[in-house]
Amino acid sequence: MKANDIILGIVFSSQTTLGILGNSFLVCLFIIMLLTGHRLRPIDTIFAQLACFNSLLLLSNGLPQTMAALGLKNFFNDNGCIILFYIHKVSRGLSLSSTCLLSGFQAITISPRAEVKARAPKYIMPISCLSCITHLLLNIIVFVKFKNSQASRNSSRLPDFGYCSSLKDTNIVDVRFGVVVSLRDALLVSLMVFASGYMILLLHQHHKQHQHLYVTNLSPRPSPLNRATQSVLLLVSTFVCFYALNSILISYMYLRKRKLWLMQCSTFLSIGFPTFSPFVLISSDSQFLKYCHRLWGKNAPHL
Repeated sequence: MKANDIILGIVFSSQTTLGILGNSFLVCLFIIMLLTGHRLRPIDTIFAQLACFNSLLLLSNGLPQTMAALGLKNFFNDNGCIILFYIHKVSRGLSLSSTCLLSGFQAITISPRAEVKARAPKYIMPISCLSCITHLLLNIIVFVKFKNSQASRNSSRLPDFGYCSSLKDTNIVDVRFGVVVSLRDALLVSLMVFASGYMILLLHQHHKQHQHLYVTNLSPRPSPLNRATQSVLLLVSTFVCFYALNSILISYMYLRKRKLWLMQCSTFLSIGFPTFSPFVLISSDSQFLKYCHRLWGKNAPHL
């Protein structure tokens, strides 16, 4: 095994393990809080969903890439490859949708319209269920295109991904399907950016209105709602950064010759947000620390 492969395996395994542990911690925390009768915020439902989808994304992409880098080549048969590819597509779409829902919900939460704010939590689960059904049905085309590509596979058109030689054929993804997915991604990212801009504007207006309080108070503390909003903004910013960098890299690979190291960089970026998102939330939202103190029977610190 080459030194580069060992380093790559260590990077992917560390990234995947760290991400799964972080997301699993959030999911277990929410489950235990519910089972012990503690009250959760409506936004925690979205956080829990995002953690689940990110874990699934890491398992369907980061784990196979780690195994391939460590020398376990082509260890999936045709059926295993297509199921893995399908799970990866679905979990990626759901992670994107959940992040968009998160930014939209928080924008509504801090908006001055009380009526819309009060009704918003009721729509979290219906929207989440509709999103799951949509992504499950949309990606069924993967199974159809895979079957059609079996008879005319041209393995020289793309470099080997390592863990799944059955996915080397470009025919597995139809051009029309790629356009639909790209439009979906562009729409959701645009909604995220719009909601984030709206939240920044509201926070700025709130700061100006209460500026006299900050002058008289030597150590002003932002409200819990403002802290939660800042946490969501940081999370969305992290997602947009990883998504933008990966999109630029993918566009470059389509215009130029695809190289294995570029595809490996794309994999690192694609699982970057699922890896770091739980730690961004834990470090920026003090409510998670309060949950932990409640579970361990300690008084939550004043944050």
